[in-house]
Amino acid sequence: MTFGTPSPVPRVLDALVIGAGPAGIGTALALAAVEDLTFGVLERGRIGQTFLDWPAEQAFLTPSFTGNGFGATDLNAVRPETSPAFSLGVDYPDGAQYARYLRSVAKHFRVPVLDETEVTAVARHAEGFEAQSSRGPVLARTIVWAGGEFHDPLPPRLAGGGLCDPARAAEAWAPRAGRVVVIGGYESGLDLACHHVERGAEVTVVDGAAPWDAGSGSDPSFRLAPRSRIRLRAAQRTGRLTLTGAHATGIKRDGAAWRVGLDDGTRVRADSRPIAATGYGPGLGAVGDLFDRRPDGWPELDEDDQSTVAQGLFLAGPAIRHGGLKFCFIYKFRQRFAHIARVIGERAGKDVGALEAWRAAGMLTDDLSCCGVECAC
Repeated sequence: MTFGTPSPVPRVLDALVIGAGPAGIGTALALAAVEDLTFGVLERGRIGQTFLDWPAEQAFLTPSFTGNGFGATDLNAVRPETSPAFSLGVDYPDGAQYARYLRSVAKHFRVPVLDETEVTAVARHAEGFEAQSSRGPVLARTIVWAGGEFHDPLPPRLAGGGLCDPARAAEAWAPRAGRVVVIGGYESGLDLACHHVERGAEVTVVDGAAPWDAGSGSDPSFRLAPRSRIRLRAAQRTGRLTLTGAHATGIKRDGAAWRVGLDDGTRVRADSRPIAATGYGPGLGAVGDLFDRRPDGWPELDEDDQSTVAQGLFLAGPAIRHGGLKFCFIYKFRQRFAHIARVIGERAGKDVGALEAWRAAGMLTDDLSCCGVECAC
């Protein structure tokens, strides 16, 4: 079965993937390895749309390098035997470049994607699930939600938060003169801070958690990536970067400037709208009501990345959480593509043996207890 080819579309698919970013394309490629499984992918825009939506100045934090021939799969690859570094000729791809990699992989392996098709609702059905889309309904026994997080920015929880530019917006990356204030000191906030320091601005980053002072753990989900630490040190050497360990409490206009109040009683001024780098939500969109939530607000999943209240609905992508583990980088959440495909294939009574190629490439983790191991040095 495919979308967009003369092959007939079955009345009910074995699996429907919603979203054609790295999680959606990666899961679809694993599903394609399951013999005789019928599946398809729906995408609201084009393949890699999230990355096409990135500001032009934004690039990956994790490097790409073609080590596949020696058992070291490119960190940003979504399928064995592929490498963005090889395809693109770059080590830190920007959004447009990575979208091109995803399109090339989808084309090479003939992934059945129907683009420009927005899913507006998903409901349980006697056959499994019914997805309502801009091109009509689709029935599937299982659904994999791979909508990503970029379209779900968390607004800053403070008075005057509407006076900020969100980090995902092009305006946040546009040239700024004078004093710049960034609210949020994790990767996206420091990425923006370094970007503006490198262009001559004076930048203050405010975050009460002081994430730039992360502890000694080796998990990049809880500390800055090496590239970020290198850029941060360079920005600090200019004398134009101030890191403030306090929470922002409010924003007000002050003539031609902006004033940001902090919970330590001080204020910082900005000559342009403050930038809010306050993170992203799980981006569950049309399936939000089909997941329970953990106490921290993230989706509650079983050991197969499946909803605990809607069997047959799986989650793929950076919103996956298991205990204290965060699967928020491609090289992390790709470990679950083949696992989800195997669960779906086995339930459908299909041969899933070909998925062992993902394990051989170091792209299959089915035992979550092996995750989170610290480096010795």
